Amino acid sequence: MWLSSSIRNLSRCSERISSMLLTARHMSRKRAVNVRKINPKVPPQEAYSIARDLYNVIRSNGPLTVPNTWTQAQEARVSGLQSKTHLKLMLKWMRGRKMLKLLCTHVGSSKKFLHCTLPEEPRDEKLPEGPHLDEKLHTEKPSTKARRKSK
Repeated sequence: MWLSSSIRNLSRCSERISSMLLTARHMSRKRAVNVRKINPKVPPQEAYSIARDLYNVIRSNGPLTVPNTWTQAQEARVSGLQSKTHLKLMLKWMRGRKMLKLLCTHVGSSKKFLHCTLPEEPRDEKLPEGPHLDEKLHTEKPSTKARRKSK
């Protein structure tokens, strides 16, 4: 009898300890960086022009790593980038502005991070034409108000 009560007490104690450990682990985590507040270290107009050029480089060359983005940006002669560190800062700023997306691919036992553009919504320039629109208009029932007026 005393053995069962001590086992019960131990199980309650272990539950409390596990919940305390879980709380401690949760409270010790760092908060995520607010990427919307990143300072691009250049005036806003220049930041947007650099971002537009980098966006075009990444969109034309597909998902790129940071070193590949740096070489492609140098080949495309993106003006305003001062260093690779500045490029990383601009890429982070662009991610905060929802211009880029960061993908992680596993290569063996290591990870490779790729920047790519967000998918653009397809724009349908041409309005749908054809008989199905006319059929819809002819097959709709007239409203009850229109029926009352016609009677």
